[in-house]
Amino acid sequence: MLRGLLSMVHKGASLENAIAVNSGSIRKRGICSTIPLWKKKMPDRPPPVNEADFTEVFLHGSGPGGQKINKTSSAVQLKHIPTGMVLKIQATRSRTQNRKIGRQMLAEKLELLEKGKESRVAVVGETKRKKKCSAVKKSKRKYRLLAEQNAAKTGEDNVEEDFEEGFEDDTDLEEGWGKSVEDMETAKQKSSKKGGDP
Repeated sequence: MLRGLLSMVHKGASLENAIAVNSGSIRKRGICSTIPLWKKKMPDRPPPVNEADFTEVFLHGSGPGGQKINKTSSAVQLKHIPTGMVLKIQATRSRTQNRKIGRQMLAEKLELLEKGKESRVAVVGETKRKKKCSAVKKSKRKYRLLAEQNAAKTGEDNVEEDFEEGFEDDTDLEEGWGKSVEDMETAKQKSSKKGGDP
C-alpha cells in the first residue's frame, strides 16, 4: 500500500508529503479502561448449598429428544432434606450440566424462601418486568403518535375535500358569498358526518 502511495508522489516531492497522504487512512482508536458504574448494584448470587443438606438421584429423561433421552439417566432430581423441596432438572442432555444447573436452581429457590423480595431472583425479575413495562409504554406511545399523525393528515385531507366539494360549480360560489359563517360551519359539519371520519 505504501509503495502504491509513493509511486503516486512525484520524484521531487519529499517523504513527508507521502506520510501526510497516508496518515488519512490510519484510524485512531480510543481505549477506555473505566468500569461502568451501575445505578443499582444487583445482589450477589446465592452461595452453593451444602452437599449434606440434599440428596441427588439420576432419572431417565422424558419429552423431546427421542429414544436417547428416554434411555439415559441424564435428568437430575434434587431433594432438599430440611425443607422437603424437590427439583427435577432436565435442561440439557448432559448429566454434569444438569447437576450444575440443579444446584444453582436449588440455591436460588432457598434464597427466595429466606429473603423473599430481597433475593436475587426477585430483584432480577423486578428489573426485567420494569424494562418490559417501559418497552410496552414506549411502543404504545409510538403507535399513538403515529395514529394521531395519520388522523391529522386524514383530517387535513377531509377539510380540503370538503372545501372542494362545497364549491364545485359557479352557482355555489355565488350563493356562498351571501351566507353567514355559522351557515358555512353547519354545512361543513354535515359534510363531515357524511364522510364518516373516525
